[in-house]
Amino acid sequence: MKTLPEMLQNRVRVARNSLSGDMIKGASVASMLGGISMARKPAVMYRRLKGPAYTRRKYIGGVPNNRIHQFHVGNRRAAETGQFPVCIELRADNDVQIRHTALEAARVVSNSTIRKQAGAQGYALRVHTFPHHVLRENKQATGAGADRVSQGMRCAFGKNVGTAARVKRGQRVLSIQVHPQHYLTARDALRKASMKFPTPCTIRLISGHEHLKGLI
Repeated sequence: MKTLPEMLQNRVRVARNSLSGDMIKGASVASMLGGISMARKPAVMYRRLKGPAYTRRKYIGGVPNNRIHQFHVGNRRAAETGQFPVCIELRADNDVQIRHTALEAARVVSNSTIRKQAGAQGYALRVHTFPHHVLRENKQATGAGADRVSQGMRCAFGKNVGTAARVKRGQRVLSIQVHPQHYLTARDALRKASMKFPTPCTIRLISGHEHLKGLI
């Protein structure tokens, strides 16, 4: 019968064999060592703009798909023909990288908010930024005892883990066009969307000031 130290050594040996580079294949080390997981990292690790953009996808293999697929929601034809007199925009206050998951979350919450009041054809929502930049990460097992499994290489190039949009200070991210009676709802929708981004944002009224007397 094997002793406890021998059983632990066997588990670590199996975990090391299941590691190919920095990617875990087959049985996960988390289930073997208990409590070790490789969860998605918080936005604070990706929001800084550093180095050149990594966007040449024809030379990059294995880029994850973008979570966001709809960049125009609502009555797009009415917006392009100028039928909505009021237009407001959400602009970033800092230089930042916004991940594709955050863009999709902002689109969903703002769309659901304005759609309830204005109806399916009473507004036009647009996402103005596209996540061109490919994010890389040197994946390692984390948690209790993970240092025995993977120490990692310093300054590693990393593998593709997602995409993000590089946004400059003052650049517009979202815009909503509505009729004057739905201005406050549209403003609240952009306020909720700003909470999904890793930077403070400003809501600006672009057109339709003359239709909003008493509301602003």
